[in-house]
Amino acid sequence: MLLENRVALITGGAKGIGRGIALKFAEEGCDIIVNALHIEGARKVADEVRALGRKSLAIGADVSDSAEVNDMVAQTIKQFGKIDILVNNAGGISLATGGGIENTTDDDWDRIVGINLKGQFLCCRAVVPYMKNNKYGKIINVSSMGAIHPPAPIVHYHSAKGGVISLTSNLAFELARLNITVNAILPGPIRSEFFNEMLKGMSKEEGEAFFSMLDKRVPMQRMGTPEEVAGVALFLASGLSSYVTGEAICVGGGLPLTPMDD
Repeated sequence: MLLENRVALITGGAKGIGRGIALKFAEEGCDIIVNALHIEGARKVADEVRALGRKSLAIGADVSDSAEVNDMVAQTIKQFGKIDILVNNAGGISLATGGGIENTTDDDWDRIVGINLKGQFLCCRAVVPYMKNNKYGKIINVSSMGAIHPPAPIVHYHSAKGGVISLTSNLAFELARLNITVNAILPGPIRSEFFNEMLKGMSKEEGEAFFSMLDKRVPMQRMGTPEEVAGVALFLASGLSSYVTGEAICVGGGLPLTPMDD
């Protein structure tokens, strides 16, 4: 049990990568706080965690809202007494007006940066004092391969995810002497609910063709799974990474290397 007697707060934990991490951590002995914007999804994953024999709490909260984040952390401390691990996975993308800079409105920018960057800042700010008191902490920020190797122009989302990498470096430097590590994961194309926005309006056949195209862009010639991202998160959350901080680890099947020819 790599995470026995640990407590993890996982934002955006109701589906995809967040759910995969929650279940992986639970299998390794960790109690889990599952956050999601909508409580129903969080409750389903919390039930799955309990079925694995661990304690779990579902909290519906908007990570871009400071008051809601502070309340979420307060609820966690009240019930569990500590937060050993923070996984900042909550995020989102919108292509309603396209991804180019000329079509990106002020509201688009503020909303997407709020969810993907400000939310991680707020969660770190709320949790770090408790980690300092315990002289222990593992913070895992989820960025994106698009931050360093954008497959298409999506200026607000990729800029926010680039900011996550800088946030990670700064916090790692600040907290290193306090036995708190801070690292980032940069997922490549992972087959999950993340792509629902891009698949809107597509037929089933068109959707499969889209995924097939993504498979071919990856040197491994396939998309990844949430469980594969969860394995890297487990390494960063456990004692196996005790001397690792400030790193940004790509989980992209070989990206950004050039894909192999057929």
